[in-house]
Amino acid sequence: ATSYEALTLASIIEKESNAQSERGKIAGVFIRRLEQGMRLQSDPTVIYGLGQEFDGNLTRSHLQTPTKYNTYRIDGLPPTPISLAGEMSIIASLNPDPGDSLYFVSRGDGTHHFSVSLDEHNAAVNRFQRNPESGGQ
Repeated sequence: ATSYEALTLASIIEKESNAQSERGKIAGVFIRRLEQGMRLQSDPTVIYGLGQEFDGNLTRSHLQTPTKYNTYRIDGLPPTPISLAGEMSIIASLNPDPGDSLYFVSRGDGTHHFSVSLDEHNAAVNRFQRNPESGGQ
């Protein structure tokens, strides 16, 4: 709704993916989630909120820790940007890709798998995160 909100969203997009080609898709997921009243559930916001407490291993307990940045616990955007957003992330936040995806998970290779349903997302999490030695096979 505002340029500051666009910058805050861009900062989250920046931390979510190094793949430039995915930034518009990630922006689209986040915009659709916000429009539907869903929480963003972005791991980088949790990590930012933990500050020095974060040791490099994100746990379920961290996801449940209330901070003003933890988008697993708060509705909407965090109060401030969580990183310096680059041009491509800013453009993506202002021009999200259309689509139906509401979820994404890292494939472990720098890209993400996008899902429309929670069931599809949970299967992708099992495939790419809980069973990474299979290489997503």
